Amino acid sequence: MKDKKRKTAITNRQALRDYHVHRTYEAGLILQGNEVKSLRAGGASLKGSFAKIDEGELFVYNMHINPYEYSRDECDPLRRRKLLLHRSEIKQLEVKSTQQGFTLVPIKVYFHRGYAKIEIALAKGKKLYDKRKSLKEKQVKREIDRAIRHKS
Repeated sequence: MKDKKRKTAITNRQALRDYHVHRTYEAGLILQGNEVKSLRAGGASLKGSFAKIDEGELFVYNMHINPYEYSRDECDPLRRRKLLLHRSEIKQLEVKSTQQGFTLVPIKVYFHRGYAKIEIALAKGKKLYDKRKSLKEKQVKREIDRAIRHKS
C-alpha cells in the first residue's frame, strides 16, 4: 500500500555504489513552484549532490533541477535547498557526521501525498577493494539466478 502512495521521481544509484549506507532518514524538501513541476516531469539529477548542516539547519547542495520549460521565472538549478527534519534528528546527524566520519548522501527524491520528500542516508565511503568485492558478489548472484532459471 505504501508503494501506491509514493512515486519515485529520481534516484542516486551512484551513491549506493560508492557508500555503505548505515541509516536512512526521510526529510521534507522546500522547493519553488516551478521546481516541483520540473521534478514531477523527471527533470532532475542527484549526481554529485550531498547534504550538510549549516547553523542547525540541513541543506542539500548540488542537486540539479532543470528549469521548467513553460515558466518565465529564472532560478538557479544548483541552488541549495533546505530540508525539513526534526531538530533532534539534525543534532544526531551532526554528531555522527563530524565525529565518526560519516557523510550525508541523498539517495532518492519522491512524492508522498503530494509533498516532495528526499531520502538522506548516513553513509561511509567505500574503499576500492570494497567496490570490487560488491561487484563480484553481484555478478555471482546474477550467474546463480541465471543458472536456476535455465534449469527450470
